[in-house]
Amino acid sequence: MAKYRKLDRTSSQRKALIRNQVTALLNHGKIVTTESKAKEIRKVAEGLIAMAVKEKDNFEEVTVKAKVARKDKDGKRVKEVVDGKKVTVYDEVEKKIKKDMPSRLHARREMLKVLYPVKEVPAAQAGRKKNTKEVDLVAKMFDEIAPKYVGRNGGYTRIVKIGQRKGDAAMEVLLELV
Repeated sequence: MAKYRKLDRTSSQRKALIRNQVTALLNHGKIVTTESKAKEIRKVAEGLIAMAVKEKDNFEEVTVKAKVARKDKDGKRVKEVVDGKKVTVYDEVEKKIKKDMPSRLHARREMLKVLYPVKEVPAAQAGRKKNTKEVDLVAKMFDEIAPKYVGRNGGYTRIVKIGQRKGDAAMEVLLELV
């Protein structure tokens, strides 16, 4: 007996499907899918959330000096002429950054193995490449999702049966974060 559902797919298709669905679940908070897919997605998603909960506070804040290009009122870089060449002017700024401890870094990399990169398109500018933003789903896991589940020992997702799908009568469910 297999320890997982094969979902009538080859291994590469099944892994891609599960990665895609887990990414959508963590990005949107809920998805509608079939019951057997939901049970497989739940296993992966709960493992990632448990990892995020365990490592959420495992970092140190470090102050670093960084060179940042000086910008004018329009947001364009300020340039100076030095020895007949135009050169960008840089200012040195101190920034506080979160430096992951080794176990949190490992958890971050394990999450990146599963989660696909997500781009967010604003509704007003739909279809335009210019205003799309890359969503850092791993940071969202550590900063937003993990703090919600700190006092909870597992059971981060809920499966709610919706009914049968019209086309093939497969049981559809709503898989959501609790």
